[in-house]
Amino acid sequence: MAILEIENASVSFGPPSNRTDVLTDLNLKVKENEFVAVIGFSGAGKSTLMNLLSGLQKPTTGDVCFKGESVKEPGPDLGLMFQNYSLLPWLSVVENVELAIKAVEPKIAKKDLRERAQHYVKMVKLDHAFDKKPHELSGGMRQRASLARTLSLDPEVLLLDEPLSALDALTRSELQDQILNIWEKDRRTVVMITNDVDEAVLMADRIVPLTMGPGATLSDEFTVNMARPRDRHTLNDHPEFMRLKSEITSFMMGLNKESKKLGGEIIPMPKVVPKSFAPPVLAPTFKQNPVSSNKSA
Repeated sequence: MAILEIENASVSFGPPSNRTDVLTDLNLKVKENEFVAVIGFSGAGKSTLMNLLSGLQKPTTGDVCFKGESVKEPGPDLGLMFQNYSLLPWLSVVENVELAIKAVEPKIAKKDLRERAQHYVKMVKLDHAFDKKPHELSGGMRQRASLARTLSLDPEVLLLDEPLSALDALTRSELQDQILNIWEKDRRTVVMITNDVDEAVLMADRIVPLTMGPGATLSDEFTVNMARPRDRHTLNDHPEFMRLKSEITSFMMGLNKESKKLGGEIIPMPKVVPKSFAPPVLAPTFKQNPVSSNKSA
């Protein structure tokens, strides 16, 4: 039985007279402890797919099920890690993780809270940066902190929305190894969005292409029949790696050519703005820029 399943799901935006179909007729079954990579081009709807799996986005039609029950809203069992860092800049690394834990366990004792937060920060090898604020960290360190925060919720399914795409090659490879080590040790179920074929073949059990948008859907999968652990330094000499990489790359380029024949460019997502919106009175939130002069990095 699948632990996470999409059943004939579609996502559309806009009024009935002028709807944009972002995702159509999605079907996917993810088994417990499996590592599935979804690969696709920018603008195809990969983040919308991840929001759908996590419960942040409700399907227009169809259903998303976790352990046989419809996913109605986000919850700690489905841990979503975004492409951007989403860290609160006025809190330290440990405090950012503590905040996440306290959101799902509000009555946790202060001592237990600190110990648990530190445990997950150590897990991603950031114990030297417990008390540092986000602006004091490199991009890779911020993403490690974000991963620690997601892991601290102890999710049964880890949903990774292109978490490594903004990192340099060395930092990206280091975080790939950390994610794989955590997955192999804890045997969590992982669904990862990526646009990198090499990354998908290195990390996943199955690779599922997402076709071009609008109206993107999940295509036939590629199974990765390669023993673990996989050594990136010798992958280019592995015949199965080379075969898979060639097949997937050819398939994705075929999708690109077909899209250009049909319409040329990917249609951007529509901006849906409510008629009236009064923001709630909450603690301030900030968009954290990757590069800044003196205030944040």
